[in-house]
Amino acid sequence: MQEPINTDFEVRSQNAMCVNQSELSSPLSSNIKYLLAGIVFGIVLIKAEVIAWFRIQEMFRLQSFHMYGVIGSAVVVGAISVYLIKRFQLKTIEGESIKIEEKNFSKGQIFGGLLFGFGWAMTGACPGPLFAQIGTGALVVIVTLLSAMAGTWVYGFVREKLPH
Repeated sequence: MQEPINTDFEVRSQNAMCVNQSELSSPLSSNIKYLLAGIVFGIVLIKAEVIAWFRIQEMFRLQSFHMYGVIGSAVVVGAISVYLIKRFQLKTIEGESIKIEEKNFSKGQIFGGLLFGFGWAMTGACPGPLFAQIGTGALVVIVTLLSAMAGTWVYGFVREKLPH
């Protein structure tokens, strides 16, 4: 019997793990573009109110379309992007083929999604914008961040014991 392949972390490029020596000598200057992109993304999240706990509560109480519109737009853009990548066999900037692996369904995905949704509804935060929420001064979200970290650690500890 073949051991299952761990697809939690994929290396999409053969060169993805290679590091240029110049990047090692000055990590701040080589990563400043990512810092700036993160700051811009955080500002967009704040201005669009998608990190606001009251918007998340409105969504889960079915009181507002705002979050459904944002999430639905992201799903549509993602679906169109994947379609175009597959249809035109697009390549990465380095010229390598993009391979999108088929995913296997597991009932654990339903339980994980429900657990994620319950946590999202109770805290008014999902893992993506936690740092933007903290950056706006919502320091209580640090509890959510620590809880997310603890949950990730627990999952890593029990992962091999869970049904596949």
